[in-house]
Amino acid sequence: MTFWPWTSELEVGIKEIDEQHRWLVDLTNKLHDAFQAGADHGTIREILEGLMDYTMNHFIVEEELFDRLGYPESAAHKKYHNRFTEQVMSLLDRHEAGEVVGAEALELLKDWLTHHILKVDKAYVEHFRAHGVG
Repeated sequence: MTFWPWTSELEVGIKEIDEQHRWLVDLTNKLHDAFQAGADHGTIREILEGLMDYTMNHFIVEEELFDRLGYPESAAHKKYHNRFTEQVMSLLDRHEAGEVVGAEALELLKDWLTHHILKVDKAYVEHFRAHGVG
């Protein structure tokens, strides 16, 4: 059974952003499956590193759009991004130190999916569409 199925509810209606969000859902499910299967340290590290790569690349895309389109909530949104990046980096560092971070990582991702994408990201859609993106 899938830990977090992709649904149209998670779509913001901007193809590139939706594709990246779907990748995050897939990565979340991969992490869940790895923990459930008792995956080794290296496998978990690779998934967490993939999550760091995701955050960096995805946030760059969103933030470039914010700057280009003059999104008025850009500064606040970037703070969310910075906080999430710090949390993921902390999980990766703690995992490397031998700490078990599985439940915390999945909870962070679940919260990000339900709060950030469904509320914070959807808030910029109207502004983006008004500026021809969407």
